[in-house]
Amino acid sequence: MLGTGLGPLASEITDAIEFPYKDIPNFPVSTVEGHDGKLIFGRLGGKDIMAMKGRFHYYEGWSMKEVTFPIRVMYELGIKTLFVSNAAGGMNAEFKIGDVMVITDHINLFPEHPLHGPNFPTGPRFPDMHQVYDLDLIRLADNIAREKGFTLRHGVYTGVQGPTFETPAEYRMFHRMGGDAIGMSTVPEVIVAHHCGIRIFGLSVITDLGGFEPPVEVSHEEVQQAAKKAQPVMSALIREMVVRS
Repeated sequence: MLGTGLGPLASEITDAIEFPYKDIPNFPVSTVEGHDGKLIFGRLGGKDIMAMKGRFHYYEGWSMKEVTFPIRVMYELGIKTLFVSNAAGGMNAEFKIGDVMVITDHINLFPEHPLHGPNFPTGPRFPDMHQVYDLDLIRLADNIAREKGFTLRHGVYTGVQGPTFETPAEYRMFHRMGGDAIGMSTVPEVIVAHHCGIRIFGLSVITDLGGFEPPVEVSHEEVQQAAKKAQPVMSALIREMVVRS
């Protein structure tokens, strides 16, 4: 899922066949600036891949079933590993804007659960959530980062519905709850992918900082600019992980 920070990786996909979301039955269409809205099939690093250039968000008005429908499609097409990225607000005092954080766990604060309703036969009714983000893929990322001289942060991603950015008090509250970064995506898709038995690796690009003094205002444009700075690191990392995984 080529979310924030990974969009340019689409240009490296060879033998690509692209399908606009609007042409795919039952697919929602992204309404967010910076999300192109294309499903791409092709090859990257010698591997057959399926790439989503742009994702859907709960705050756009889609149901959780619509937000996570592409993951169900991936499963039916035989996808074994999911790489996902997002833009996130940093709540850890050690983070800086432009840092790349490997997601080691998440906190789900969305008001609707993506597995609510009749159970899909892809997994159990009550899936275990102790190790959602694949440890082998995290170790691989760390090894590649050391080889290439990248600095990777590790942390817990907190998923909220949005679309407002958090208040300073909310940032501090979510950090006390155990979160290192916060955003409005990823958790629903990851839950469904985990339910389907798909391996998962997630990255957050830290595009703003919150909960510190003095308060700093943030805009969607500033988030996009911060993400652009992290794109070379994120693309190089995922490219190499696809080759080696």
